[in-house]
Amino acid sequence: MKPTTLASRLPGAALVASALALAPLAAPAAAAAPAPVPSSTQEESRLDGPAPQEILRRSGFDAAAGELAGALARARTPGQAERAAADAGHRLWRKAVARAQGRGPAAGDLARDDDRPLYWARLSMTRELRQWKPPFGLSDARRAALLDTLERGSRGQDSLDFPAGSKVKRVLVTGFDPFQLDGDIRRSNPSGAAALALDGTVIDTPSGPARVEAAVFPVRWEDFARGTVERTLLPHFRPGPRRVDLFTTISQGRPDRFDVERTNGAWRGGSTDNERLRGGPGLVPVPAGIPTTHPQPQWTRTSLPYAALTAAATGPFPVHDNTEVTEVPAGSDAPVVRPDGPTPGSAARAGGGGDYLSNEIAYRATLLRDATRLAVPGGHLHTPVLRFGADNGSPDGRVTDPEFERNRQEITAQVRALLGVAAGTLRRS
Repeated sequence: MKPTTLASRLPGAALVASALALAPLAAPAAAAAPAPVPSSTQEESRLDGPAPQEILRRSGFDAAAGELAGALARARTPGQAERAAADAGHRLWRKAVARAQGRGPAAGDLARDDDRPLYWARLSMTRELRQWKPPFGLSDARRAALLDTLERGSRGQDSLDFPAGSKVKRVLVTGFDPFQLDGDIRRSNPSGAAALALDGTVIDTPSGPARVEAAVFPVRWEDFARGTVERTLLPHFRPGPRRVDLFTTISQGRPDRFDVERTNGAWRGGSTDNERLRGGPGLVPVPAGIPTTHPQPQWTRTSLPYAALTAAATGPFPVHDNTEVTEVPAGSDAPVVRPDGPTPGSAARAGGGGDYLSNEIAYRATLLRDATRLAVPGGHLHTPVLRFGADNGSPDGRVTDPEFERNRQEITAQVRALLGVAAGTLRRS
């Protein structure tokens, strides 16, 4: 996911020289009391447009807000409201996963693997919860907590469920919401579609079966600054019988190609997110209480088997080992592009995934990997751009078309094949 330039990763010897100082494996510090909760957000303001409403109607997800409203109307205590929000979030995620994987009935004629019904239904539910007037006192902090519960549940973030033991490999993947919707509100995100299609599935590999668990993240700077990535990944990065054996964050990248991003930079640029807010420019902020390394490194490196991933025949799109970054060299104040990764002592200005949230989720995940001493393959995969058919290019065009649907299916199939290659490099138990 990169509205700015893509850059890549660094070769082995050039990686961060800073020493690892393992912070205590503490839970994230409690967030400060939230500001007053608005009755609507910039994301939610797009809901009433014709394209979102058509997507909801043609998928059968248009009833989600009304179902939550009914559950909230029956709530007479904060605890009942908490259960209503949690149940609604989990139910929406399960419904989206089942629909994407072809299980059970699917209302409407929209392609089952479409990720957009989940996105727009979630927003319809968060708007309902923001505007709900309960029969009891509800502070801004309590309402914000209910929104967080609904968000996490409807993104699969709190239901990652790996089996224990050595007979199966545990693979964690993440995707993103649609983004750049002010340019074309019809947009889908193939990384989110892949997450829905793969969640809870098993891939057979030369190293044995690999169980995939998936979650989806928002395209919002503030959520990342508050630690949503680390909060989701940390339980599965800690030592234990259900610790992951492989992970990859996934997002949409360049047209017509996959990229395995070699290096991630500690820099967020100034592009706007789905809330029309800018995240920088500045250093990626690490939340208090999260395991990290000191000093904060400018660069982190993939541990995915990029040579195997680029060499394997996994689908119609070429897979590149992307090693380009943008840095400010030591002793300089001018950024330069380095095709072969950063030089020693340089400051990051763009990692392999650019300076947007793709790069940031990769940086956060691999920094957490290093801080927890998780010695497994992990990194970031950029998918090709998902585009509408040549006769459907206008933002006012149809919400779907055969080429758009075929392209999304091909990307998801190749993501699955790439995960199989990566998991196949793991040592057989």
